[in-house]
Amino acid sequence: MNISKDIKPVTYLKARASDLLRQINETHRPVVITQNGEPRAVLQDPESYENMRNAIGLLKLISIGEKDIKSGKSKTQEEVSTNIENVLKEKMK
Repeated sequence: MNISKDIKPVTYLKARASDLLRQINETHRPVVITQNGEPRAVLQDPESYENMRNAIGLLKLISIGEKDIKSGKSKTQEEVSTNIENVLKEKMK
């Protein structure tokens, strides 16, 4: 991935917005928009953005799970299975 090809000044965005959007949606590569030589925004296609958000969500869940395990807030598979069986037995009565 050559990120230098995906850095454009805001004037490029203003002049060629539809071309830039087509490129982003075809390549699925984000484009960094600069203003006065400084990065100011990133344009990304919706599918890649959604995939990134989902990945971040999963990483957060993993982090929470690891924290719970370290603090002793977890159960073994056997404990969970026993609890489920007990709840089902109660509902069957």
